[in-house]
Amino acid sequence: MGTSTKRRRPRILIAGLGNEILMDDGVGIHAVRALREDLTKGVRAVEVGTSVLDALHLFEWADNVLAIDAVEAGRDTGTIYRFDVGDAQQTGVKASLHELSIVAALRFLPESARPEVTILGVEPETIDYGLELSPKVQASLAGLVRAARDIVTEWTE
Repeated sequence: MGTSTKRRRPRILIAGLGNEILMDDGVGIHAVRALREDLTKGVRAVEVGTSVLDALHLFEWADNVLAIDAVEAGRDTGTIYRFDVGDAQQTGVKASLHELSIVAALRFLPESARPEVTILGVEPETIDYGLELSPKVQASLAGLVRAARDIVTEWTE
């Protein structure tokens, strides 16, 4: 009798982080809304916003988490960044505006239930009251969405 070597598709959570009423801080929310159009099986895109602890059950469900957020790392506005939460923890760099919320939330999960977390972000220009993204961040949104789709493809192949 043969054994099946078919592996289960990973459960992927795309978490849009940020505060959508603070312009570029809401880039994660804008990205998740664009990504919802064509999700594959096993992928959930959720507007987490700033309520990371409220999404704890989703982190526990996921094998991989792609957190999309504004990232301040000193480069040109609209620059897209990709890094793992573990890398940022080791270097002590706090690049994502909400990274510490993710790290804190993950501590509530048993180590065996913690997903792999990758942060994908954009260098913001304006963090001030307003619902629209700044023009430079808006121009980078399509590239951010494309990068998110590429990461999901990496995880599912």
